[in-house]
Amino acid sequence: MDLVLEAADRHLLTPYVYPAGWPEGEPCRQLLSLFVITNVGALALYLLFGTLSYYFIFDHELKKHPQFLENQVSREISYAVRSLPWISVPTVALFFAEVRGYSKLYDNIEDSPYGWSGVFLSMLSFLFFTDMGIYWIHRGLHHRLFYKRFHKPHHVWKIATPFASHAFHPVDGFMQSLPYHVYPFLFPLHKVTYLGLYIFVNVWTISIHDGDYRVPRLLRHVINGSAHHTDHHLYFDYNYGQYFTLWDKIGGSYKSPTSFEGKGPHDFLRKLREK
Repeated sequence: MDLVLEAADRHLLTPYVYPAGWPEGEPCRQLLSLFVITNVGALALYLLFGTLSYYFIFDHELKKHPQFLENQVSREISYAVRSLPWISVPTVALFFAEVRGYSKLYDNIEDSPYGWSGVFLSMLSFLFFTDMGIYWIHRGLHHRLFYKRFHKPHHVWKIATPFASHAFHPVDGFMQSLPYHVYPFLFPLHKVTYLGLYIFVNVWTISIHDGDYRVPRLLRHVINGSAHHTDHHLYFDYNYGQYFTLWDKIGGSYKSPTSFEGKGPHDFLRKLREK
């Protein structure tokens, strides 16, 4: 995140926003800047990619499903926009620790003993590490001690749209993002790679709520896509994973998506039309 902070300081904050005498490295200034940057960035990612997905990928026929709520899209957006600033508070604390040099993020490829192969391997390990972490956190949020208070608001959306992707209770939203933020404190990661992965995971979160259930046949039971996550919203105790089905299979919570078996939401709508 320090790359984004440095760019903001260089092109906007130092020349136009902050008083000339306020040093860029001053902690209070960094915290304030990170809070604003994190909120603006998260909102921009959510609205940009959510809107693109909603208008160009999401099947609007799903809005005719009986479990699609009245005014659902505006309610999803409203809930997400109200939650994001609260989610950002602990997130900014972790970003601040990164900026102050407590993480294992590095600037140059030469700083890694493994060079470009280390960058590629770190991308893979990031995906598998965060997939594992999110699986167990997500599954834990379904425990009766936490579900009603923190995770149930996200399950209001049975037939979700891309705008449901960030419509979480703040505690729920931060907890499920925690593995992304923990990783660079445990393992070396190139800063640009980390920024790219941060954008990717936000886009992926939108994609598994987009109602497009198409997955290459060979990967249907490997990749946790929108079909899998739709069944999670509909049937509750299945498909907790983020990218892959690995941990659901290990944990006994994998469910083959109903849409792959002719029993999904689109099939339900088709049968309604035939009646």
